[in-house]
Amino acid sequence: MLTVLRNSWALLLGVMLLLLGNGIQSTLLGIRGKIEGFSPVEMSYVMSAYYAGFLFGSRFTPDMIRRVGHVPDLAALGSMISAVLILYPVAPNWILWSGMRVVIGFSFAGVYITAESWLNASSTNETRGQALSAYMIMQMIGIIASQVVLNFSDPSGFDLFIISSILVSVAFTPILLSASQAPSFERTKPMSILKLFKTSPLGCVGIFLIGGVFSAQFGMASVWGSEVGLSVRNISIFIGSVYVGGLVLQYPIGWMSDRLDRRHLILGLAIAGSAVMIIGIVSTWSLPILVLIGFLSGGVTNPLYSLLVAYVNDYLDTSEMAGASAGLMFINGLGAIGGPLITGWFMAQMGPTGYFVFIMILFALMALYAFWRMNRRQTRALFRGRFRALSPTASAVAVEAAIETREEDTDAPANPA
Repeated sequence: MLTVLRNSWALLLGVMLLLLGNGIQSTLLGIRGKIEGFSPVEMSYVMSAYYAGFLFGSRFTPDMIRRVGHVPDLAALGSMISAVLILYPVAPNWILWSGMRVVIGFSFAGVYITAESWLNASSTNETRGQALSAYMIMQMIGIIASQVVLNFSDPSGFDLFIISSILVSVAFTPILLSASQAPSFERTKPMSILKLFKTSPLGCVGIFLIGGVFSAQFGMASVWGSEVGLSVRNISIFIGSVYVGGLVLQYPIGWMSDRLDRRHLILGLAIAGSAVMIIGIVSTWSLPILVLIGFLSGGVTNPLYSLLVAYVNDYLDTSEMAGASAGLMFINGLGAIGGPLITGWFMAQMGPTGYFVFIMILFALMALYAFWRMNRRQTRALFRGRFRALSPTASAVAVEAAIETREEDTDAPANPA
């Protein structure tokens, strides 16, 4: 790990600053939307737009990189992000915000692809797994720290938008200085969605549902908190606890994933996620209860994504794994686009409780489908590699890098029940 930090510290620092700026604007918009008088349904369009932009960006920015190169691509995308972050308070209109969020999502997808390809290229076969772990940890640190920064100023003013813009702008300095030569970028031919579904129905359905869970849980948390009258401090604590849970529980669940039948673990985590949401439905939403809900729900959602990716690859040949990554990300992106939209509708129909009800339904559907699939096909006798921690917002580059490290682990002992 020390070798990874020594070789990639500048890139990892830049990624942390990027997530710090992105985390501020995501939560801040939910709070500011309430101040501007936007309804939960209107804010659901704003939050969903980011994931639509991210999906389009993941599809088109690799071609941009090949045409103009990494450095010009980063400069252009970084300029757009900084400009949009400043424009939010200038144009308080939910339709304009939705368009801006598409631009932000598109741009961040390109930035992540570029940063992750550089990280992958600067790593060796021996250090790639550690580099991915460090990358995910720095992402989590940036997002968690962003919730602290939210308390530095009044969300009704301009200061937090300016701070977010500055952090994103500064983040590009270490990223651009982190490598002497930009790596080549080759697009892997994707596997068709139909073939991917036939290969692993549970994996595809689970990835789709977890995309909805993630975007609803993270994208609408500040909207929900504003609707129930939480202070900025309590909203930031609630959202921070979600990310802390994802960071802390990722590795224990990964350890179990390499020793148990992954379908049993998927089923158990989905049931646990539903149970946590039930607590949110029936509780009084005091701060200690919200911290518990946030920690446990985040601790389920992030590991479930990594677990589902690992499960799909158990049914793929080594030559198919890289191509499958783009398909998995596309499926996850479709689910993510719908998450905030349906959450907003549930909240409009049921009030703030609808936030927890919708996420509970998604977890319950995953549990039911996992249970049904367990009675339709036998599990693999051996795994094709160890669990690798991934964020649901990772690009196909990070997923492919994780797959490459899994290929090197195929001789690792595994004894699924």
